[in-house]
Amino acid sequence: MSLLVPLYVHPAEDPDAWRRLTASADRVYGVVLNPASGPGVRPDPAFTAVAGALRAAGARLLGYVDTDYGVRDPAEAVEDMRRFREWYAVDGCFLDRVTTARESLAGCRRLVRAVRRCGARTVVLNPGAHPAPGYTRLADLTVTFEGPWTVYASAFSRPARAARESPGRLCHLVYGVPEALVPLAVRTAHDRGAAVCGPVTGGLPNPWAGLSPALTGTGR
Repeated sequence: MSLLVPLYVHPAEDPDAWRRLTASADRVYGVVLNPASGPGVRPDPAFTAVAGALRAAGARLLGYVDTDYGVRDPAEAVEDMRRFREWYAVDGCFLDRVTTARESLAGCRRLVRAVRRCGARTVVLNPGAHPAPGYTRLADLTVTFEGPWTVYASAFSRPARAARESPGRLCHLVYGVPEALVPLAVRTAHDRGAAVCGPVTGGLPNPWAGLSPALTGTGR
């Protein structure tokens, strides 16, 4: 099982988390960099440093780009990707809040092509639910669940077509997982057809402020 790691905490606030993440770089699918709900307006030296360390350790770096469910101007999203490439030398793009609607598929396809032209070798879509047919073919990885463990454990469902998807192209991000149940969350993602996952113990408003015990060794 490979781990997708959105770590939304500033390196100055929790430098140890970034050091531990760098030390475990061989276990991650990718690390989502998110300095300011995107790249921000100028380079952040602290993020430049951790990006360099992660890159040297072999981690794939993904710049966080919000699409606002298709409402945001695509040109702004592409500019975010350009800044991530220039400032942090990221390998790819994590497109967040992607719409699941069938009628928005063509617009998402154009955006994915645009960020790839901007240098994104890896594109991850995060609709947080199973999107309409066609979306998963656009990206290298699609997050088809993002939500709390209580929902994931008891109310998760997937369309029949998802069983035909390659597990290596699907990811489940689950928060609020009791630490003792993190290994179960990893196994559950595997059993539900997702070869990439990200179970964390934190909760709202920012579940991604800490590392997964599955990465740090306490929840394998």
